[in-house]
Amino acid sequence: MAIHDDCKLRFLELNTKMTHRFIVFKIEENQKQVIVEKLGEPAQGYEDFAACLPPNECRYAIYDFKFLTEGNISKSIIFFIACFVQEYDPL
Repeated sequence: MAIHDDCKLRFLELNTKMTHRFIVFKIEENQKQVIVEKLGEPAQGYEDFAACLPPNECRYAIYDFKFLTEGNISKSIIFFIACFVQEYDPL
């Protein structure tokens, strides 16, 4: 399975420039590669992220979780999320 170059570029933007809150990826069956399906704006939150996931299809995502520590220091953790539907069988 190939990964489209745009996936790598968008991840670098999220990780270094913080231009996206999340990235949703999907497998493009015809081209046999992973592509970017949706980019979340920095102001969007987890609810926006969850709402863009299709209910009956598998997706992969990266989510940049921002929070404040007890000392009021801004931190960020990047999560890789795999969303699977038990009934989904692409073959």
